[in-house]
Amino acid sequence: MTSYFLVKYLHVLGAIVILGTGIGTAFFMLMAHRSRDPAFIARTAAIVVIADMLFTASAVALQPITGAMLMVQSATGLSERWLVTSLGLFVVAGLFWIPVVFMQIEMRDLARTAAAQHQPLPPRYFALFRRWFAFGIPGFGTVLAILWLMIAKPQF
Repeated sequence: MTSYFLVKYLHVLGAIVILGTGIGTAFFMLMAHRSRDPAFIARTAAIVVIADMLFTASAVALQPITGAMLMVQSATGLSERWLVTSLGLFVVAGLFWIPVVFMQIEMRDLARTAAAQHQPLPPRYFALFRRWFAFGIPGFGTVLAILWLMIAKPQF
């Protein structure tokens, strides 16, 4: 096994973790939200926040490192438009993902408070959920576009 293959494997694995954790946590948050049960939402959101911090953040931190190593090992430069586009989309994805993490934390806390007080979810929770959902579409969409660019490496 060559060094290039190992780094490429880690890079692809990181993309899989980002996509898999993203779709998985989004699914569980959506299902919990649909229940309207503050205690269930609080428990689910707590696990989602941990998963994002543990898996997504780790993979996101490693992607630029493995990507840079692949660039060096394959003599790929920033003159490749697909690569520059991928890097730009990576930044855009982060601009959507970082606020989503804070939204999840606040939704978790609001649901915990509502459950502890035996109250319904407050309007702020629903406003955050709508924003969380809206941010998820371009955030996840950019990651899908990056994956396509990594694989296709189109010449444009």
